[in-house]
Amino acid sequence: MILQTHIPYDPRDRRRLPGIQPLGDAPWLLVDDAYPAQMAERDRLIAGQREAVIALDPDARPAADELLETVLASLPDGFSLSGGQACRPDGVEVPLDRGDPLGTLGRLVQEDLCLIEKRDGPEHLLTGAVLCFPARWSLAAKMMRPLTAIHEPVAAYDDSVAPRVQRLFDGVQPGCPIWRYNALATDDPTLFQPQAAPHATKWQGGTYMRSERQVVMRLPETRAAVFSIHSYMIEFARLEAIWG
Repeated sequence: MILQTHIPYDPRDRRRLPGIQPLGDAPWLLVDDAYPAQMAERDRLIAGQREAVIALDPDARPAADELLETVLASLPDGFSLSGGQACRPDGVEVPLDRGDPLGTLGRLVQEDLCLIEKRDGPEHLLTGAVLCFPARWSLAAKMMRPLTAIHEPVAAYDDSVAPRVQRLFDGVQPGCPIWRYNALATDDPTLFQPQAAPHATKWQGGTYMRSERQVVMRLPETRAAVFSIHSYMIEFARLEAIWG
């Protein structure tokens, strides 16, 4: 079980969908108290279940390369780069394998990273991702699908919300990232949930709050959008102690 002891916002404060706000001066990438445990789990998943957590359309390779360089230039305090390696805040050294940009990224930061690109159609597509902590959705099932199809199971993602989200991805500009969060109540603290378990209840009630800090940003060279997901799992009792 991997839990955080704090969270930098109150996930119970619900905002009207899509709930987007400017990121401003806040950091894009975060390191929290669950970093060592989450990264050990990411290492395990990438080594043992790579096909389930990493996918990349060949035409999205330039965007993946740019994303790697962007992350390396944006790493939080606690990282050091030397001799083709990165030393993580937990002391683990990770080779900077530029032949495997998404695999390298997945072993550096807590955030899952999705590449969202507009090709020939009106909607953005999911063209690549390192997704170690899906909340009941499968990377394989969503690859190369448009935003509306990706969100098909989400009841709140209706005909009024979908166009607004598409406009957000159309309008986000380099250097002006935006962010939102969600909040999901659960009795299952497992972070890697590519599909709902047979006994799983809906996201309501439970011992734990699962919350995702989601950031959307634009890469300046390839113009791909990046959707990053920082996953929190925290006990409701601790959440009450923090926020009252």
